[in-house]
Amino acid sequence: MSFAPDAARRVRLVFVRGLALQARLGVHPHEKAAPQRVVIHVELAVEDDAAPDRVGADDLRRVVNYGEVVRAARAAVAEGHTLLVETLAERIAVAGLGDPRVLRARVTVEKPDAYPDVDAVGVTIERQRG
Repeated sequence: MSFAPDAARRVRLVFVRGLALQARLGVHPHEKAAPQRVVIHVELAVEDDAAPDRVGADDLRRVVNYGEVVRAARAAVAEGHTLLVETLAERIAVAGLGDPRVLRARVTVEKPDAYPDVDAVGVTIERQRG
């Protein structure tokens, strides 16, 4: 399954792009001394109860709320110092999978200020419901 809406498979895509936060993240002494800017992107492949050909109820309870996805990412960052971007991304993905309608989660964590001559470094991970 790709991370794209797919009516035949009854899947929609819920995403958060470009969530910029200050995080205590990294293994180097300067990274442990102060927070640094991270940019987080989340994609969730979610069961679509109205696919392939209906309009679902106009009710927030029937969908995965991207506001909750933002809150989960903020909470993962607020947990304290994390050594690896991979660990932070995994925590966010697992939080997304906490909603039983989420089939797969892809999370990217970027460190845009790590090197002055590089736009960003980071990682993209993927997790799926067992």
